[in-house]
Amino acid sequence: MNQKLRKSAKDRSITGVCGGIAEFFGISSFAVRLIFILLPPANILIYIILANTMSDSPRSLY
Repeated sequence: MNQKLRKSAKDRSITGVCGGIAEFFGISSFAVRLIFILLPPANILIYIILANTMSDSPRSLY
C-alpha cells in the first residue's frame, strides 16, 4: 500500500487538512476535526503548518 498524506479534495471544510488526515488513517473526518478543536492552543499552529506543507490530492475529472 503506497498511500501518501495529502489534503482531501472531497472532504474539506477549509483547506482539506482534516479530511486528508482522516482518509489517510481511515477514520471519520468529524473525529479528526474534534481532536483539533480539543487540542491546546497549539492546534492553530499545527493546522497552519499542515495546510502549508501537505500537498493537494489529485483532482478528479468527474
